[in-house]
Amino acid sequence: MKKVVVYSKDYCPYCHRAKDLLSSKNVKFEEIRIDIFPEKKGEMMTLSNGRKTVPQIFIGDYHVGGCDDLFDLDKEGKLDELLQVSAEKAETVHRELIILGSGPAGYTASIYAARANLSPLIITGSQKGGQLTTTTEVENFPGFPKGVDGNTLMMQMEEQAKRFNTEVMFGEIQEVDLSNRPFKLSDGYKDYTCDALIIATGASARYLGLDSETEYRNKGVSACATCDGFFFKGEKVAVVGGGDTALEEASYLANFCKQVVLIHRRDELRGSQAMQTRVLNNTKIIIEWDSVIDDIVGDKEKLTDVRIKNVKTGEKKNLGVTGLFVAIGHKPNTSLFQNYLDMDDKKYLTPRPGSTAMNVEGVFVCGDVMDSKYRQAVTAAGTGCMAAIDAERWLTSQK
Repeated sequence: MKKVVVYSKDYCPYCHRAKDLLSSKNVKFEEIRIDIFPEKKGEMMTLSNGRKTVPQIFIGDYHVGGCDDLFDLDKEGKLDELLQVSAEKAETVHRELIILGSGPAGYTASIYAARANLSPLIITGSQKGGQLTTTTEVENFPGFPKGVDGNTLMMQMEEQAKRFNTEVMFGEIQEVDLSNRPFKLSDGYKDYTCDALIIATGASARYLGLDSETEYRNKGVSACATCDGFFFKGEKVAVVGGGDTALEEASYLANFCKQVVLIHRRDELRGSQAMQTRVLNNTKIIIEWDSVIDDIVGDKEKLTDVRIKNVKTGEKKNLGVTGLFVAIGHKPNTSLFQNYLDMDDKKYLTPRPGSTAMNVEGVFVCGDVMDSKYRQAVTAAGTGCMAAIDAERWLTSQK
């Protein structure tokens, strides 16, 4: 087996995703923490041709890149060959109840289901812990008067779920068949069947869709300030967006960046009043109102600036920034279910009124995959509770 090296840092959900994937294949790797050994940051950037993001993964002499690159290799069926591991397909696993997703909704559903003696299996998805793992401070989750780190909160939820004998398995389902019961699921290596299914697959970050954004992703363009803000200490950076995610990213970056430019396409912010007040009162954050990103400028190795356009005047200008953090919302992770389950025009799952039950009997839904309005950790947890109760009652009726 080739030597595997992962450059990483603390509070980096993408680092955890990459390490979880490697561990699921029983691959041993050397982890180099650049937050503990900052002198290794330069080494990592040299070896990765200037990449300003973690993780950076090397298999032997081959530079994989970041977390998304590692998962892309796995989806293409090339990762096992590169790692020199065999991928023999295991026997089918059957459980009475399977929960897809490991955010607040999935973990809450598992706690209630486990306490009802359903012995649930959680298949975590590629981002174990969900979106909350990218949040440095959660101030509005009940029971934490001083706030709580998002990663810590999700680890505590997982610990609580396991206490009641929830089985947690890292993996990402690639195919589903909901045409008959038991339902059939596959992650490409292992097949699963279940009598009831709870979908808590959440939502993923949106990107702008610019060619230059793709070109400079991980080379100055990032969707995670807690992961990559470390590389821009003392520099001027930009954040695009106007909701809570963008406001939190800007506030976090202002702790160690020289200046943060918040780019918003409207003339008022969309985030909560508490977050708006924090941003508006921070002298290190300036806001470019009524503006969108016109282009991302750079050389062959990295982003060198961002050009914006005022949507009212048409004026264009460069910001003089060295990094861009994209925080423009999320899209639901529902592509697996489009041939089976009801969705709205934004591809969010739509359960029956007054229930978490979907149009396919035995399938239930909770969390951000069905909620485009509230999108809060506490509401996701609430619907997770509802889905578990609905599933338990339905399974009882089947017996």
